Amino acid sequence: MLDIRKGEALLAVIDSGSFEQAAVQLHLTASAISQRVSALESQLGTPLLHRTRPCRPTRAGQRLAQYLRRSHLLESEFFAELDADQALTVPIVVNHDTLATWLLPALADFLISERVLLDITVDDQDHTYTFLESGHALAGVSSESEALRGCRAEPLGIMRYRLLAHPQFAARYFPHGLQREAARLAPLMVFNRKDALQANFLLDSLGLPSKHIHCHYVPSSEAFLQAIQLGLGYGMVPELQYRELLASGSLVDLAPAHPTDVNLYWHCWRVQSPKLERLSQAVISAAKQSLLQGI
Repeated sequence: MLDIRKGEALLAVIDSGSFEQAAVQLHLTASAISQRVSALESQLGTPLLHRTRPCRPTRAGQRLAQYLRRSHLLESEFFAELDADQALTVPIVVNHDTLATWLLPALADFLISERVLLDITVDDQDHTYTFLESGHALAGVSSESEALRGCRAEPLGIMRYRLLAHPQFAARYFPHGLQREAARLAPLMVFNRKDALQANFLLDSLGLPSKHIHCHYVPSSEAFLQAIQLGLGYGMVPELQYRELLASGSLVDLAPAHPTDVNLYWHCWRVQSPKLERLSQAVISAAKQSLLQGI
């Protein structure tokens, strides 16, 4: 049997990145945290942490963190069923555009009726997988199709993006259409330095490397779209945000024959708590109504 206090100490170090911060979180000394983690490593016969700055879990540490978080969720769900006033908190990870568009409206009724609280971590869809792998999230949306061991990856659908700009911006920088030299000079909207969607498109379609591109970095889905509407730059916008703007002529498509499709998957454990299983089904059902399917 694993000592709950030792497991708590390990998770606190993984989450905070250091023994000192974990000690503050648990109201202990750093030495006590270190002793608990070391005792757990001795009990299991394997290192659980890379003692770097920040501390990182080993492969065994990741697996144990996943187990501990799932155990905590099952315990919380059990007590939530006994106490009608107690809600259940579920840590998930999603990409920014999913959170900004279809996820919360689709899940609102479920979250209210089931008394589920979401602890959402947000990252690029190409990087959300790492939060599942490290045990920081119990489920999530990712562009990675391969499931972790013990998990399943359910296809959600396709999030379609188009390269859009304000009409005046397009007339100024792209009077003759999307061309390599014009794209080199025109300011490009990029979400953050993990976002390769725009750069990959320009490299594939125009042979333009990212080092030759001038960029605005705007790490907010809403502000990203607003910046394009203001004529600050051009960039990839998901269909769920651009439909009305494109139809009204508020924005124009710089590459109408070349949309960019990103396949999304819901990653979750094969064996889940009953409430998390219902959450997974609600997400999958909502995605099938909101995202493109089977193109």
